[in-house]
Amino acid sequence: MASDLIPRRPVTCSFYRRRRILLIPALLFAFCMFFSSPWSLPPLNLSGISSSISRANIVSLVKGPPVEEIYGLLHFVTSDDDRMLSHSVNPAAPIDLNEYLGGDKPDWKSHMRRLKEEYPLIVFSKKTKKLLESYNLSPPPKIIEVDLRDDWDFMKLILTRKLKKMFENAGMTVREDTMKEQETQ
Repeated sequence: MASDLIPRRPVTCSFYRRRRILLIPALLFAFCMFFSSPWSLPPLNLSGISSSISRANIVSLVKGPPVEEIYGLLHFVTSDDDRMLSHSVNPAAPIDLNEYLGGDKPDWKSHMRRLKEEYPLIVFSKKTKKLLESYNLSPPPKIIEVDLRDDWDFMKLILTRKLKKMFENAGMTVREDTMKEQETQ
């Protein structure tokens, strides 16, 4: 009966209340760590696509970047048959990729994959031929001797145009007078 005379303290701190008391400081700690640590999201590279989202932008992201003309030229010169460029082609202007196909199926992904697997290094120079042969590379580099081709004048103009654009994209300045002097030699 003595226990009946001692007033019982009401249970004010229930299990859920204790859990809330421990959870609030843990959440505050996590919040502080999350916003105080130096991190950032990786940059989103849309490769030239505008920041607005549209169906056309999403389709271009799924398809991937367009095939550049240099892959068409490389496919053309590495083909097994002796293809020559038509004299109706203007080498000073960008050339349609269908001109480089020469009757092949227009499956550029497989053409680019074949180029990367069979010829990881393609050189348009006969001067470096002996130097590269001395390294005994595997697979061996594909060396295109432009001067020995019947369409060498078109090839040189196309390569000059493409190289000039690549140098300019890299931030270099290409002087026109030097290029014309080299073409006449």
